[in-house]
Amino acid sequence: MDRHIEVTIDGAVAELVLARPDARNAMTEAMGREIRDAVAAVNADGGVRALVVRGEGSAFSAGGDFDMLAERQADSFDSNRAAMLAFYRLYLAIRTLRVPSIAAVHGPAVGAGACFAIACDLRFAGPRAKFGFTFVRLGLHPGMGATYLLPRLVGPAAAAELLLSGRVIEADRAARLGLVNAVVDDPVAAARAQAAAIAECAPIAVAQTVATLRGALDRSLDDALELEARAQAMDYATEDLAEGIAAARARRRPVFSGR
Repeated sequence: MDRHIEVTIDGAVAELVLARPDARNAMTEAMGREIRDAVAAVNADGGVRALVVRGEGSAFSAGGDFDMLAERQADSFDSNRAAMLAFYRLYLAIRTLRVPSIAAVHGPAVGAGACFAIACDLRFAGPRAKFGFTFVRLGLHPGMGATYLLPRLVGPAAAAELLLSGRVIEADRAARLGLVNAVVDDPVAAARAQAAAIAECAPIAVAQTVATLRGALDRSLDDALELEARAQAMDYATEDLAEGIAAARARRRPVFSGR
């Protein structure tokens, strides 16, 4: 059976590669199922502390597979609603990852492909990267969390511009809007370096911070303070905090065990 993604693990860093280069990594239900299963496998592997996501070939992802979209036209409203919800949730399983996800976008990320990139926690773009939430240019309402995730990254005005026009933007403008963390010559190397840096940090605290950040804009300040207090109360009992304090006092690099 053909594989639509590839997953490798190198020490504490896992890598997920969208692997349909001949189709510019167009997104299918089969690919989504593999991503959901890969997320579950990474979550079950206590040794993994960060995940890099990238695309093979010329594109990060060209978005939803056109054949799949065309098939939906022949189906009913109720069937299409259920199918799209299921499709979105396969890819947005990346938001349930217990470790940070870092997208390396070297080429176009379009439609649902752009949504998958912004569903990751961090993004590095190459000089040839492009981002387009082009749904309306196909005659389709934005999906895969675009109307939820994009305003939280770039603000409501910029999100409205991108979603209502379907305009494709270059990497430099994406960086100015806050859509990506940085534009770099080699986004894969930058993502791997960031993942390695995260992997050196205390894994319990990182996992807690990831979970808190993902829900930050849906909470009040009081809710956020409560979550932070609970998380820190848990951390005070960990060996990692003791190691971090001892290392800081000794002016050495800490070695965290995840306990």
